[in-house]
Amino acid sequence: MSLLTWNQGQYLLDGQPYRIISGSIHYYRVVPEYWKDRLLKLKASGFNTVETYIAWNVHEPSEGAFNFTGMADVESFIRLAGELGLHVIVRPSPFICAEWEFGGLPAWLLSYSDLQLRCMDPLYLSKVDRYYDQLIPRLVPYLSSKGGPIIAVQIENEYGSYGNDTAYLDYLRKGLIDRGIDVLLFTSDGPTDEMLLGGTLPDVHATVNFGSRVKESFQKYREYRKDEPLMVMEYWNGWFDHWMEDHHVRDGADVAKVLDEMLAQGSSINMYMFHGGTNFGFYNGANHIVTYEPTTTSYDYDAPLTEWGDSTEKLEAVRKVLAKHGFAPGCPFPEPIPKAAYGKVQLTEKAELFTDAALQQLSGPIHSVNVRPMEKFGQSYGFILYSTFVKGPRQGQKLYIQDVRDRAQVFLNGRLLGVIERWNPQPLEISVPAEGVKLDILVENMGRVNYGPLIRDPKGITEGVRIDNQFQFDWTVRPLPLQPETLAGLKYDALDAAAADGENGEERPAFYRGSFEVQEPGDTFLRFDGWYKGIAWVNGFNLGRYWSAGPQRTLYVPGPLLQQGRNEIVLFELHSGPVNCEIELTDTPDLGTVAQVDDAVLNFANDEEE
Repeated sequence: MSLLTWNQGQYLLDGQPYRIISGSIHYYRVVPEYWKDRLLKLKASGFNTVETYIAWNVHEPSEGAFNFTGMADVESFIRLAGELGLHVIVRPSPFICAEWEFGGLPAWLLSYSDLQLRCMDPLYLSKVDRYYDQLIPRLVPYLSSKGGPIIAVQIENEYGSYGNDTAYLDYLRKGLIDRGIDVLLFTSDGPTDEMLLGGTLPDVHATVNFGSRVKESFQKYREYRKDEPLMVMEYWNGWFDHWMEDHHVRDGADVAKVLDEMLAQGSSINMYMFHGGTNFGFYNGANHIVTYEPTTTSYDYDAPLTEWGDSTEKLEAVRKVLAKHGFAPGCPFPEPIPKAAYGKVQLTEKAELFTDAALQQLSGPIHSVNVRPMEKFGQSYGFILYSTFVKGPRQGQKLYIQDVRDRAQVFLNGRLLGVIERWNPQPLEISVPAEGVKLDILVENMGRVNYGPLIRDPKGITEGVRIDNQFQFDWTVRPLPLQPETLAGLKYDALDAAAADGENGEERPAFYRGSFEVQEPGDTFLRFDGWYKGIAWVNGFNLGRYWSAGPQRTLYVPGPLLQQGRNEIVLFELHSGPVNCEIELTDTPDLGTVAQVDDAVLNFANDEEE
């Protein structure tokens, strides 16, 4: 048995002074075949601990249906870390932020109109309890008190940035203890009065999160916790990216300098992130500070270990600082994983979305008097199609979507009228002939807000559709979650390359399919040059979103997703593909034009965090 405790300002492990040198790796952002590689690289860099959030929406994607397999096999990840000689910090808070969809909360919570998030709301707590009844017993065997690697467990995540319901925090604490958690419990918050007042409990160890200004941050912490060990639970060594912005980077020498200062103060640390990984599928989150900002598919984070698992100059700088403070590599550094360039691949088949065959395969129609958010139709992710008939004649009126979450393509009789976006919700001018038209509105969920007061973020159309002041009723709704099992049944037609832009040059959403041969599977990167916006799948695995708006110019394809021989690639292109309908699989990643992270962002100055 081994227990992490603290006394007189320092951690004790088995009664002996101990420093936690941890790095963040999220199991659900890395294919399981690469867990060992990433963990060994952590240990080889001088770290003794790995930290991971646990994402509720990964484990209960639909209400009452739990998943702990594949990329959701958190038990195997923890067990592997222990076998490799690493301690583990787990953060199973119902809410995790992490630039993850809805901050890890499952979208089906939003189907309950009266449910209140992250507080002592009985309905919300009943859902948390049911989840914890499934999750926590899986963690208990891996506690250090039982001989396992887990040395500490978080109660809630940066709660002081959201609320001040300390009864809620205490409820979660008691729930963990009652279910068998008997290792060190802690909270983590930004080093401000508001956050430390709202997010902590007096008898629970408090840690802090920040990226610079070490002296100032620790001084604020010491105003509240005079005798506890210093622990930076999230040392932000990089930053995440939003679509339509630049790729954020932080200078490695600056990261090393701040780390040196933290360690010189006697602090333990957790580097957020050591390895960022990828927001595969529809799991990217979003921010909403001034406007809505969706996060990219890549979660490289400019971390010391890249999205594809390579070492960086930043990592070398970090290793030198750790060695200076007595934290030597725990094993040899694994060799880089080979990268492969499979060349250009032509997508030779096409299935247009707006055909009876495709729509029948992908979704059943639902009649609804009003437009409603996708959660009210039992849908969490993907797209949703609203269709109705508009009577005419009408001339020079305005079509409003009230409110769109997050990006809507509007079609009249199958022709694109225009796009209405959450961050630019300008109405479209509409004219309707006397015989009327069919109105189709395809709405893309680009990721729910994962931080701040606006996390309650239903998707689709949340209020209504109106022409001038007249609301439109009588809709046919088709949820389009685009699950692999429904996509597999799509019927494709051979594609004439000259018709790639659609008949008569019209932009219509369509699925494009092609294949390529692989002799030796390896990591590769999908370049989407010439394509506008959509989703990519390889062998049925959802790689995530692509968008010419950038910054990201390639999608990471881990080698384990490929197979020897024939491999299939599918793009769901929302507008139109290039004339040659080609993609390229290259051995070179491209995350876009870079911009340095602003120091203010690293210290909650903009009320925004990791």
